[in-house]
Amino acid sequence: MSPKLPRYTVPSLTPEQGAEVAEILQQRLHALNDLHLTLKHVHWNVVGPHFIGVHEMLDPQVDAVRAMVDQIAERIATLGVVPIGTPGALVAARTWDDYALGRAPAIQHLAALDDVYAGVITSHRNAADATAKLDDVTNDLLIGHLHDLEQFHWFVRAHLESASGSITE
Repeated sequence: MSPKLPRYTVPSLTPEQGAEVAEILQQRLHALNDLHLTLKHVHWNVVGPHFIGVHEMLDPQVDAVRAMVDQIAERIATLGVVPIGTPGALVAARTWDDYALGRAPAIQHLAALDDVYAGVITSHRNAADATAKLDDVTNDLLIGHLHDLEQFHWFVRAHLESASGSITE
């Protein structure tokens, strides 16, 4: 759903550009809301010998992703558009499958999170590319998020990586 044309936006952007940037950000808002809920789901449902390490690794990721969500929602509002953060809107707009695992061993959850992070990072990078010529502030925000998202992905992959560098799934 495209946002309505805002009556105002930030200086140097037209209302059309503000709406375009806000639409890109709205998709990131949905993806990051989904990610923080998925991370918390894994936190509650991970079991096995690596439980405590994975359980404790995920809470800072949840907190950081929730902060990203807030930054994106506030940027959308700054652009003059209403950010939509309801569960129904997220589900209606989602183009990816819901997280499939329930209670499962840590390595199984981490392999699934590897895929989740790969998808989120790829789409976040595409959003950064799409905003590069439109809005420096939004582009900078997304690039900053990518730094943290890629580091969290590395944390997940480090649990799956062998000494030779191959990833077990």
